[in-house]
Amino acid sequence: MARGARSVALLLMMLGVAARAVSAVSDGPLPNGHFEQRPDASQMNGTRVMSPNAIPHWEISGFVEYLGSGQKQDDMILPVPEGEQAVRLGNDATIRQQLNVIRHTYYSVTFGAARTCAQAERLNVSVTPESGILPIQTVYTSSGWDSYSWAFKAKHSTVWLSIHNPGHEEDPACGPLIDAIAIKALRSPHHVKTDNMLRNGDFEDGPYIFPNTPWGVLVPPIAEDEHSPLPGWLVMSDTKVVKYVDAAHHAVPRGSHAVELVAGRECALLQEVRTVPGRPYKLSFSIGDAGDGCAGHLAVDAYASAAALKVAYESRGAGGSSRAELEFVADADVTRVVFQSGNHHMKPDGTLCGPVIDDVSLVPEHAHTPAARRLRM
Repeated sequence: MARGARSVALLLMMLGVAARAVSAVSDGPLPNGHFEQRPDASQMNGTRVMSPNAIPHWEISGFVEYLGSGQKQDDMILPVPEGEQAVRLGNDATIRQQLNVIRHTYYSVTFGAARTCAQAERLNVSVTPESGILPIQTVYTSSGWDSYSWAFKAKHSTVWLSIHNPGHEEDPACGPLIDAIAIKALRSPHHVKTDNMLRNGDFEDGPYIFPNTPWGVLVPPIAEDEHSPLPGWLVMSDTKVVKYVDAAHHAVPRGSHAVELVAGRECALLQEVRTVPGRPYKLSFSIGDAGDGCAGHLAVDAYASAAALKVAYESRGAGGSSRAELEFVADADVTRVVFQSGNHHMKPDGTLCGPVIDDVSLVPEHAHTPAARRLRM
């Protein structure tokens, strides 16, 4: 009897250990996501990593280099934003890590990337069966490093996250630097608050932002059939992005996060929402500046159904905001709410910037009517 009890206890303990071993990845940096755990010198040829499993917690293929901060390529110094080490993905190079996740959960991946010597650099980020091409040829920071985000819905409890450079340059080492990779579970994009018809209108749900990176996270173009790292919202553009910013490093009109429209009229932030044709609605939002030195005549163009509104904001680059409203009558059962920066703007250091929007709300007018009550259902 005692032996049987001990066997059961041992089995339960082993199951507990196994359960902990396969527990879902937590929000924050991935294991060795900063690449500070080095490959063994015997697995290197200069800066090139020669073994597929040389970098702890990662698998690699193709031309992958392991670089230190301040390392030079010709006359160019290669900086590292987090810690002392980073990797460079040369021709057809891939770095990947296996993750334990929760099935049917939405996740956002954040990673740092910097251009080097290739002309039209881009990255293919994937979690099978989903993938996305992220353009990284435009630089939005003075350091040369930008943080990008990408989202997926977990189809399985174990997945491979891959970052791949599909480029082929004459110099096989040319390719983007990668550093600081993190993950974050997202709320379902279908979640809607009872007092706001828009999903995630306060932008409080979004990609992971590293505490030591003051430049926010870029949300790339998102097709309608892809998942967004900014739940509820799409980014429409060929190559440009919007920037997700936090109150720890920026002036945010309300709450902890907002969106900076950094690409002028080349990019639009939008959301589609169900409406009742002929019913009046009111769209309201805050416009301001991120307190990042983006000064001048900022403006946001807002659209809903056939209505449009241009809202001007005089910025000193030190923070602040004002409130705007757009009233319209829906002309279809689905209305597209769109925001664009009225123009291109640059900070004194030459980096792109723009107006901040936050606290976006869409409500039916005369909400006490039976039609409005049916809409909220």
